[in-house]
Amino acid sequence: MKQAPFTVRPARASDAGTLVEFNARMAEETEGLELARDILSKGVRGGLADASKALYFVADAGGRVVGQLMITKEWSDWRNGDIWWVQSVYVHPDHRRHGVFRALYDHARQQARRAGAVGVRLYVDDHNATAQQVYERLGMRMSNYRVMEEIFARTP
Repeated sequence: MKQAPFTVRPARASDAGTLVEFNARMAEETEGLELARDILSKGVRGGLADASKALYFVADAGGRVVGQLMITKEWSDWRNGDIWWVQSVYVHPDHRRHGVFRALYDHARQQARRAGAVGVRLYVDDHNATAQQVYERLGMRMSNYRVMEEIFARTP
């Protein structure tokens, strides 16, 4: 099936429903998690409304969002600059392996450089070899850091 051409653009408030759906799918596909839609919806809408919380970029094919990527920023005192964290990556299954993520990542990387960021990072599941290979092909390398977390329980 021939893929529609797409462009990468900043997400708009009108994209919120698709971003919520894609985030829910991503959590299910990658971690087997069912996210609370009301919390997820508030989170996506909060990120769209406040660029200090998140920047979303989408791949748009003829007015339909077919992929997404979110950026959050972390200040690094060691480097005296922001590190842009790539998160909430999702490409609709019908559009995978057609350069959508590469275009999203390249766009985010260019925006990071323009903004004076000192680097780009992401985290990837240890067992997701396919994603790791994609990221390596884009020039990323494994770091010597492991991510540890404590997530606090929240009620919807």
